[in-house]
Amino acid sequence: MKTLRSGLKNVFFSFLLMGLMGCNSLAEKDLKIDLEEITIADLQQGYKTGKFTIVGITQAYLDRIEAIDKNGPALNAVIRVNPDALEIAASLDEELRQGKNRGAMHGIPVLLKDNIDTHDKMPNTAGSVIMKNSFPLQDAWVTRKLREAGAVIIGKTNLSEWANFHSSYSSSGWSALGGQTKNPYDLTRNPCGSSSGSGVAVSANLTVIAIGTETDGSIVCPANNNGIVGIKPTVGLVSRSGIIPISFTQDTPGPMARTVRDAAICLGIMTGVDPKDSKTSGSEGKSLADYSPFLNTDGLKGKRVGYDKTLAGRNHHVDNVMMEAVEFIKNSGAEVIEIQNIIAPEIENMEFEVMLYEFKDGLNKYFATLGENAAVRSVEELIKLQSADSTEMEWFDHKLIELAQEKGPVDSDEYRKIVRDMLKGARDNGIDKIMDTHRLDAIIAPTGSPAWKTDWVNGDNFGISSSSAAAIAGYPAISLPMGFVSGLPVNITFYGKAWSEPTLIEMAFAFEQGTKHRRKPVLNTEN
Repeated sequence: MKTLRSGLKNVFFSFLLMGLMGCNSLAEKDLKIDLEEITIADLQQGYKTGKFTIVGITQAYLDRIEAIDKNGPALNAVIRVNPDALEIAASLDEELRQGKNRGAMHGIPVLLKDNIDTHDKMPNTAGSVIMKNSFPLQDAWVTRKLREAGAVIIGKTNLSEWANFHSSYSSSGWSALGGQTKNPYDLTRNPCGSSSGSGVAVSANLTVIAIGTETDGSIVCPANNNGIVGIKPTVGLVSRSGIIPISFTQDTPGPMARTVRDAAICLGIMTGVDPKDSKTSGSEGKSLADYSPFLNTDGLKGKRVGYDKTLAGRNHHVDNVMMEAVEFIKNSGAEVIEIQNIIAPEIENMEFEVMLYEFKDGLNKYFATLGENAAVRSVEELIKLQSADSTEMEWFDHKLIELAQEKGPVDSDEYRKIVRDMLKGARDNGIDKIMDTHRLDAIIAPTGSPAWKTDWVNGDNFGISSSSAAAIAGYPAISLPMGFVSGLPVNITFYGKAWSEPTLIEMAFAFEQGTKHRRKPVLNTEN
């Protein structure tokens, strides 16, 4: 009976797709539309008026991925496409014809970072060759929430292998399974990571929305290098269940988009309390299902903003762009107060130790969710398998995984003390203290430096990075375009206390709408 139902379902969708994609169909017209810089609102209006269909838009994005990501400039942002994408799109078109609309994300193409579980024909790999046939037994929380909201998951994005927590040095955007992702503004430069493919795919208009994950910088840095918007939520606002982990204390998924509005829309549909992630219990009464009311063009007026000058003087080009941003913020009615040294240097040393403990514990727990067909069952086994694989060992070591394996359990007094001391330093004696002292609504800083040259021999050269204060505290941050240096984008970050996403979105939106710094990369689409 199950086989018969499945067969009938396949026949139904085959006929539905044939009808939607015939020679004179709307879908064929869809392929001619300009996808570049298209927004959620543009698509919803098009679906409403019948200008195009979800199948047609999905096909157009799949074609663009083939033309630009796999051929053309070969950005290598998408590690695989979803073979069920058109079938999903067809079912969502049928819902619209029947008068059912699930909301703002209905029919919106989304790419997921390849450390987020999907229970379908796509494995979840973290970019590791060892995990190439690892098929999760269920959707991650964020995957399920996106599906329920009507999003079309069109594929998975490449990433820095194991979310860039594997080697003593590495190249962001490189994984043994997926290869090197390239920056769309300059193919020789780095996209940053670890959500490299997600950042590049959004910037190059290979999708409307991508989901990244961050432990420290992995959303905001790719947003910076690729000139897009990235929201790193408060830890616990969005569940991490079904995501290959690094740190229980710091990990969070978040939306990456070309506009603050689109990122805010996506954020709202992913919130909620998940029994499988204890951190989300703290979001009860603090999370929202809709952040769009905070898209206020006057969102900077009357605000008190702390300008973190700790990184000033490291790159005069970035300093100049940042000062222009500060002047705009002042002219928009905000008061800017110069501050520096948000957290003490020893707090960042504690962060690394906490990550080692939690990486081992988290990975072992994740492997256990994969059932009896798991490709690997422990960190100890992973080290042995990767060490024996020539592709895995060709360029980079796996020193961090080895160091993690040496750590004790997370119920030890040593671990508990270091987490407690780290959070006190980052929160009570860090962000909370300085914001309370100066009565701040948010803190700003340059997100990072312009993208560096990709170098597999010497590894990354970040130059400037302001992500750690918010990352270690588990607090929210939004990175968005603030200008260019020699044709390369640089971003500004707004960050603040726990659960302050509404205020940050309000301020970021006002900055975005008043400056309009987003500029799409120029790509040669010829094969």
